Amino acid sequence: MKLLSIETSCDETSVAIVEAKGGLKNPSFEILSNVVLSQVKIHAHWGGVVPMMAKREHQKNLIPILKKALKKAKIFKNSKLQNPNYKQFPNSKLEIINKTLEREPELLKQFLKFIPTIETPKIDAIAVTVGPGLEPALWVGVNFAKAIATFWNKPIVGVNHMEGHIVASRLATKSNLKSQISRPQRLSTAMAGAAKPVEFPAIALLVSGGHTELVLIKKWGDYKIIGQTRDDAAGECFDKTARMLELPYPGGPQVAKQAENFKKYPLTFRMGGWTRREMEREALNIKLPRPMIHSHDFDFSFSGLKTAVLYMLRDMKERHVNIGDFTPTICNEIQQAIIDVLIAKTIRATKEHDAKSIILGGGVAANKELRQQLKKAVAFELTKTTTLYLPPSKLTTDNAAMIGAAGYLHTSEKDFTKPEKLVAKGNLGL
Repeated sequence: MKLLSIETSCDETSVAIVEAKGGLKNPSFEILSNVVLSQVKIHAHWGGVVPMMAKREHQKNLIPILKKALKKAKIFKNSKLQNPNYKQFPNSKLEIINKTLEREPELLKQFLKFIPTIETPKIDAIAVTVGPGLEPALWVGVNFAKAIATFWNKPIVGVNHMEGHIVASRLATKSNLKSQISRPQRLSTAMAGAAKPVEFPAIALLVSGGHTELVLIKKWGDYKIIGQTRDDAAGECFDKTARMLELPYPGGPQVAKQAENFKKYPLTFRMGGWTRREMEREALNIKLPRPMIHSHDFDFSFSGLKTAVLYMLRDMKERHVNIGDFTPTICNEIQQAIIDVLIAKTIRATKEHDAKSIILGGGVAANKELRQQLKKAVAFELTKTTTLYLPPSKLTTDNAAMIGAAGYLHTSEKDFTKPEKLVAKGNLGL
């Protein structure tokens, strides 16, 4: 089955073509194309994503990205109607398209100029993100999916964005084969990549700028949130503390980069000579709390960590300390505090629910330290039968390939969505 999938939940515009097989028992996927256009540079000036600006960019970019995705998947073919006369198409169909895209006039204009000039691609269904996310951005993708489904007469399925992050771990690539490990003799030992089915029950750790959740999965499509953040998400904490340190947007990768410098360059030179960074941390009391790490539930809270960083920086300024000199040390402590909490809760949830698999997903899943330390924790704290599934680093951020994969879980069961019931839901839960 081939799916065309669309993702516009935040500030990435993405269209993918995914070929899937195996059904719910052992779903496997081949990414024929996955085109992603990030808006990071546009939103960097504002220090965060501006919803209406994101909507405008999605309108402008969806058709060019669709064209590129179809070509990369080798299913693009020009129609004989290079200068289409719209009278040749049913009025009812054009009326639906015009009404569907009336709030996206720029997209409508591009749609009518391009879509009738190509042959209907050989796809079986269309998958689109319906939430959670920024509703103005989500609606662009939803309406676009409705319009092309109408024109091409294809079934459509609405996909939960977080389910996409869960299934992203199944989109294995050659570089990802070693990401799926059980407790091995050596950590370099790999399982059989995407050929190994996920065994249930499974625990999914979903970590992004807007979500931090632990999900119990009894089977594909059966999700229960057993823990979530009570305030700030882990990715949000990364971004906000980075802003306090005057690091560029997006903050998460910048904090990780500075933390890597802490480990890579253990010595720093200042007036008085060379100093070990570990000694800096002790001398300046650069120690942060691990919020709720010992709580009896699986919930998270990162607002207190953010506040602790704020107070620590305030105290350093009062002592006339040049914070810029100690940025790597501070970032390492921020990153490690977040990782310690995430891993401790995940391991405990896995033990309590006798989970056979752990799945990592979300934008923060790209963090190298989180990936490496989670591998070690699984290898040495859990049984030999527990398998860790990590998504390819390039597929941790928002992309349409993961939406296509999640969409297949529904289409394989004929669980389609009626176009009139397809709506954007910014606060959609699993």
